[in-house]
Amino acid sequence: MRMQTRVLLLSTMIATLGAASVARAQASDPVIGTWVLNVAKSTYSLGTAPKSSTRTYTAVENGYTFTSKGVDATGKAVSTTFTVHFDGKYAPMTGGADSDAIMVKRIDANTTESTQKRGDKVVIHTRRVVSKDGKTLTGTSSGTNAAGKEYKNVELFDKK
Repeated sequence: MRMQTRVLLLSTMIATLGAASVARAQASDPVIGTWVLNVAKSTYSLGTAPKSSTRTYTAVENGYTFTSKGVDATGKAVSTTFTVHFDGKYAPMTGGADSDAIMVKRIDANTTESTQKRGDKVVIHTRRVVSKDGKTLTGTSSGTNAAGKEYKNVELFDKK
């Protein structure tokens, strides 16, 4: 009985410390939360602006989980999900039209750079910056889409 109590106590302490660690990450990373695409302020070099997009970033230890849901230019529902850690390793993506893996590098508290691959080929580079006031997220992406066309997009998101 005494051993079970110790195991239960230790498990509770570990769970509490893990939750505290994620809470600290949420407080220190201004991207955590929900962002809505401002289509009017965004630019797409191929002219294929989506009708809508909402991104949600959820803190995980040394990284985040990304979920994006929206409607593309043709009216089709789209979604992308991945979980990354700032460890220099590629993570799988689901739902990405042009890529299937991503690696994210933290530059500073408000800035990250990512590289996306399709198979073994790098196809997209993105720099994401959260404004100093924490109200705007700007993503500047350049790369080659699945059809082989080069593009450069600048997307602006408003904090929800």
